[in-house]
Amino acid sequence: MRIKVALGIWLLGITLAWMAVAPAEMGVSPLVNAQGAALGWWQLRQHTIYVSGLWSISLMALIMLLALRLPLLDRLMGGMDQVYRLHKWTGIAAALTAIAHWGAKESSGLIKSFWGRAGKPEHDAVIPWLTDARGFAKDLGEWAFYLLIAMVVLTLIARLLPYKHWRLLHRAMPLLFLALAFHAVALMPLTFWALPLGVIMAPLLALGSLAALWSLAGWVGRLRSHAARIHSITVLGDVATGVEAGAPIEVICAMPPSWRGHRAGQFAFVRFDAAEGAHPFTIASAPNALGNSPEGEQLLRLVIKPLGDYTRTLQRQLRAGQRVDIEGPYGRFDGEGSRRRQQVWVAAGVGVTPFLALLEARQPGIVPADRDAAPVHMHYCTPHAQRDPLMARLQDLCAQAQPPVQLTVHCGAQGQRLQPQDLQVGSAPLDIWFCGPQGLGDALHQHARGPSRWRLHRESFVMR
Repeated sequence: MRIKVALGIWLLGITLAWMAVAPAEMGVSPLVNAQGAALGWWQLRQHTIYVSGLWSISLMALIMLLALRLPLLDRLMGGMDQVYRLHKWTGIAAALTAIAHWGAKESSGLIKSFWGRAGKPEHDAVIPWLTDARGFAKDLGEWAFYLLIAMVVLTLIARLLPYKHWRLLHRAMPLLFLALAFHAVALMPLTFWALPLGVIMAPLLALGSLAALWSLAGWVGRLRSHAARIHSITVLGDVATGVEAGAPIEVICAMPPSWRGHRAGQFAFVRFDAAEGAHPFTIASAPNALGNSPEGEQLLRLVIKPLGDYTRTLQRQLRAGQRVDIEGPYGRFDGEGSRRRQQVWVAAGVGVTPFLALLEARQPGIVPADRDAAPVHMHYCTPHAQRDPLMARLQDLCAQAQPPVQLTVHCGAQGQRLQPQDLQVGSAPLDIWFCGPQGLGDALHQHARGPSRWRLHRESFVMR
């Protein structure tokens, strides 16, 4: 809902600013006058070209700003994962409005075939020193549009490209924005630079262009990046039962002095291999819970399950002492909520990792207990409870947690599938913190939208 509201407010603001500088007579009726000239159609086409173009380029500027991973946006959106969800849907909206812009432009041939050129308006005056660049700007914008649509399709159909190749392709997005920004500046009517539209679009295009150049330079997240090293690696499996083949690995990282710490439940972008790029991983330890290395470095834990092509190779590739670049921390998945609501944690699969950190934060003697924290009922969904390498640790942490955490395990091998109604005990409204597969999250989301009085906090790591 927050993302829909943000996009709605953004587009409404651009539309109102455009209406303030648009001609007083919108000129869309009659579409065809008594003399058979399609004056209304031509003017409707022109208005559609302008407003859809303003929508599209403003959304693309927003994409550039969102890609910078600014801490301010992290706070405003309730977590960097939500910033990336807004980034994704803004990209889709930008593509749709660009298609509308292109379609309105191409409608010229259709209007001519029915009614001819009569009534077609002359070109609006543009910035004088860009008048001669009008043809080049049109061609550049058209080719950039085709590349933009191809990139959005490849992003949405994730299986078409491995992440490594998609990431390299996505690095071209700032170049496309710069091309389209030039297209917009060169073709925007001179009257549009007046207040209030001009005071919105000029800074927006400038900031978007600076953000694009910042991204091209590889400086995104630079101020929050830390050169750490791998302190130790442990496979969390049982060799005797053969579980280790698909078992998660525990990577303990030794952090440099520049690391200022994190909060339980946060995540970081971790880069083990420069060619592969950074991937988001939850920090599966509470602040200071692991103490320091013999060299005095602060330690933190990552728990990585081999779910994809990249993570399946890490067990063979990683070595103690190896450099690892960690950017962050990010996120607002803190497990805190109103004491007037029953606190419920729901974890499934690798989604248990933020809860391991939240549980460590409740352990006596590790970090000071939060006096305002409320008791929690935690549900953990696992395919095989007896073979789950994280089960013993999860049970120990829940047993010792203060304030207490009651654990309920749902074992898939025994047919114990979690249903949304299983979470409601008594009549108190719920604060639900969920991290796990999309299907279960969607089911909880649908139930929360009903009369259940639930408040759902959902971590999302779909970064493309």
